[in-house]
Amino acid sequence: MITIEKDCFSIPQICESGQCFRLDLTAENFYELTAADRHLKMQIQREMGNEGEPERIIFFCTQEEYDEFWRAYFDLDTRYEDYQAAVDPADSYLRLAAWFGRGIRILRQDPWEMVITFILSQQNNIPRIKGLIRALCEKYGKKRTAPDGTVYDTFPDAQSLARASEEELRAMKLGYRSRYICGTAAMIAEGRVDLGKLRKMEYQEAREELMKLPGIGGKVADCICLFGLHQLDAFPVDTHIKKVLDGWYKGEFPFERYKGYAGIMQQYIFYYDLKCPRGETIML
Repeated sequence: MITIEKDCFSIPQICESGQCFRLDLTAENFYELTAADRHLKMQIQREMGNEGEPERIIFFCTQEEYDEFWRAYFDLDTRYEDYQAAVDPADSYLRLAAWFGRGIRILRQDPWEMVITFILSQQNNIPRIKGLIRALCEKYGKKRTAPDGTVYDTFPDAQSLARASEEELRAMKLGYRSRYICGTAAMIAEGRVDLGKLRKMEYQEAREELMKLPGIGGKVADCICLFGLHQLDAFPVDTHIKKVLDGWYKGEFPFERYKGYAGIMQQYIFYYDLKCPRGETIML
């Protein structure tokens, strides 16, 4: 077991931030996460306090696995308190949003998983996205057993999904997204788009390459860039973000001020608009 107490790190906030769909609350104060071919159980022993004290989290894994995988996955070597400090003091909305979601970190997730995940996310809600991903993993992924005996399903690889028919996917309630997934899986499996090369590309180049895949427009490409490639300039605009940009920034977010990490500000805004009760006043 590994005990983590780190500033700006909250599993509950990350769970509800819309970037990861295989992280779940399984019992009071217990979370489980499947990523790549690994499975992790976590326990929250102390929630992040109102004054910003670090959350105490138990990772049920070895020190070796933590150092080898989970530390980088949760981006734990990055000082997110520096991003908090960089928020414009005159921007009252963003100051509140950043404080409210200060436990969010941008996870370093698998690009292939993010491609399929955010194709599924289109015109969908979080519980349904989770259900569709679970069904895909159960049918096309591989069974694995964690050291504690937990049996879980890995995310299906491109070759496995390329062998699935559109009819099979439609029968799983994937709807019109079935055609996109079949086409995308085929292109990846055949090497027509090389996800490995995307990691070496600049943000705009990677975004354009992703948009060659069926069903991937600008917003979905930005989600993949941010959550799968860790390109922090990516700034996905969904209905939550558009509403805030129109209402608070007159459609003009100060991207130049946040160059190199605008995507982190996007997550603060998204989470705040999603979770903060309407009409509630928060005092800093």
